[in-house]
Amino acid sequence: MHWNSFDDFLHMGGYGLYVWGSYGMTLAIMVIEPLLASHRRRAALAQLEHGAQS
Repeated sequence: MHWNSFDDFLHMGGYGLYVWGSYGMTLAIMVIEPLLASHRRRAALAQLEHGAQS
């Protein structure tokens, strides 16, 4: 595909909202998922430690 300007590139032939929205959602998931996994791991380790002390 050939774009005449940066604005044409951003609009992606009328599909820019879908294209950039997809990139944005993918980026958000790639940032949030490791944070959630780390939180779940810490919670699981704390639960195991609490159970071992009882």
